[in-house]
Amino acid sequence: MKAITKCNNSSVPKSNKLSWSHLKYTINNEACLGKIISIINACFELGLWPSHFKSSTTIIIPKPNKESYDSPKSFQPILLNTLGKLIEKVIGDCLQFHLILNDFIYSCQLGGLKQKSTSDAGITLTHFICSK
Repeated sequence: MKAITKCNNSSVPKSNKLSWSHLKYTINNEACLGKIISIINACFELGLWPSHFKSSTTIIIPKPNKESYDSPKSFQPILLNTLGKLIEKVIGDCLQFHLILNDFIYSCQLGGLKQKSTSDAGITLTHFICSK
């Protein structure tokens, strides 16, 4: 699953006590991966997002090496269920793929899309300027 590869292995376990490294290890097992895919497919087919994926426990952890802890940016909130976050990533990737495939996104839209970079934005801008 590509959706999980960029997730940080050293992150703190979420509300379900499951860290990304645990989940990465779990999906290496074909049977476990099959069950997770079944859950994802069921969410799509039923149009249902289970309530335990919506609930969160927030734990505020101070970020290391901050000069002052007077600002909210000096703290890291730990939130949602890890499996729910993974499923959200998969759904987001699928939606983006289908939106691009079916031309629902304007061709000059670059922000927030996979496979688009600052270089793409620069090339588009240069092309636009040179064509005027």
